[in-house]
Amino acid sequence: MHRITAQQPHPLFSTAATRRLEHQAAATLPPHTLMRRAGLAVARLAQALAPHARTVWIACGPGNNGGDGLEAAMHLQRDGWQVVVTWLGNPEHAPADARHSWDRALAAGVMWADAAPADMSATDLCIDALLGIGVSSSPGATPRAHDARLEACLHALHRSRAPVLAVDLPSGLDADTGQFATGFAPDYASHLHPPPPARHTLSLLSLKPGLFTAAGRDAAGQVWLDDLGVACGHEPPSAWLCGPAPQAHRPHASHKGSYGDVAVVGGEGLAERGLGMAGAALLAASGALHSGAGRVLVALLDHGHLQLDLQQPELMFRHFDALALEQLTVVCGCGGGQAIARLLPEVITRAARLVLDADALNTIATQAGLHALVVARGQHGLPTVLTPHPLEAARLLGLTTAEVQAHRLDAAQQLADQFNCVAVLKGSGTLIAAPDRVPAINPTGNARLATAGTGDVLAGMVGAHLAAGASALRAASEAVYLHGQAADQWPAGTVLTASTLATQGAISLKGAFHTPRH
Repeated sequence: MHRITAQQPHPLFSTAATRRLEHQAAATLPPHTLMRRAGLAVARLAQALAPHARTVWIACGPGNNGGDGLEAAMHLQRDGWQVVVTWLGNPEHAPADARHSWDRALAAGVMWADAAPADMSATDLCIDALLGIGVSSSPGATPRAHDARLEACLHALHRSRAPVLAVDLPSGLDADTGQFATGFAPDYASHLHPPPPARHTLSLLSLKPGLFTAAGRDAAGQVWLDDLGVACGHEPPSAWLCGPAPQAHRPHASHKGSYGDVAVVGGEGLAERGLGMAGAALLAASGALHSGAGRVLVALLDHGHLQLDLQQPELMFRHFDALALEQLTVVCGCGGGQAIARLLPEVITRAARLVLDADALNTIATQAGLHALVVARGQHGLPTVLTPHPLEAARLLGLTTAEVQAHRLDAAQQLADQFNCVAVLKGSGTLIAAPDRVPAINPTGNARLATAGTGDVLAGMVGAHLAAGASALRAASEAVYLHGQAADQWPAGTVLTASTLATQGAISLKGAFHTPRH
């Protein structure tokens, strides 16, 4: 068993692949072996998480996930813990393994109850062994019938003062999508409610993608893995959890040309309407500058009077017509408004390396000709990265935002395939996808990034990594990881704005700079 951190990559397996692993292992092992191993793993982790618990309440469903909980109850009872079990099954209809573990728990003297103990404290522990991977959030999935006892157990788990350990998966969470099935989303998923006690999830046999994206990150809390001694064999992962950006150094003999030039094109100004969006472009430029770009050029749209940023005098302002696009990494669209539309054909056709964000994406979504130009870039080997948030992704794919969020892995892969480039679908558990590659989920970042301008900073960071010579996939993966890591390392209780993220977050990270171009 080990704790999953952002310090190394991990393969992630779909529900179907996990079930195949389970069936293959069960066919070669003595009866009840997997459940016994799972129950022992749950008991050991429970003891480590709550060493001073007076009571451990285990909510057990009628299936094999509940059987894992029953097996854990037996071990905890034998080790001298006060264990209370609510079992929603019955011996006559339980699966064979679960029935076997029920017998063992009964023989150990476990206490049974219809509901959670009323006097549990913050030092106690709840174990969620209700449903595991047995629920799907897909629209066509058959909803699991709610009975009063299941609803009561879920309510008690969601409102518990004690920490919660989920066995394999928080109940109701889809292992593949990270979304809750209808009727299962907890109250604490809303920011209007106070934060819940600590959440932990012990994933069994394999890690599941849904634990790391969408609602999964909040629901799962700290994730642990126990493979139960079963190798994944030849099962291909459905996704990867990204590892850290590699450590690198800048050779003494390098110079600014070694790290490439980034040109930011955006920042529409509409003085007659009292609107100005130069800030978005300047934030992207700042992200590129502080992520190590050798030079950063800024071409503001309708802001010809701006020649110097006093806060960042390193930025070099240029008219768009003066940019040698064939030699540049272009970050296009941040604050671009409607004015970006007239420049996009030229940018897409000529830029040596390209990051498309914000209004560039919104414009491409409405013009099939621009879509075709992006596809052609990939055919000609020109690196391109799209960095949409869910609404922009929905526009590009002709879907609703809810449809994108319901299947984030699929949406990211569709973007990569349809546009023949690397796609970064932002959000909790940002996804990085490329044609003919298994998508990756980024493990860093938190809600401090939920503020205006942080996406512009990310676009600039991707541009800096591209300019330094990284492939589009590597540039996107490293920039997304470092962007999130800056938020993770930010002091608790303090506000992180986009400007401080760009100017301080990026440069505070060891290993943030990449190897020079050759």
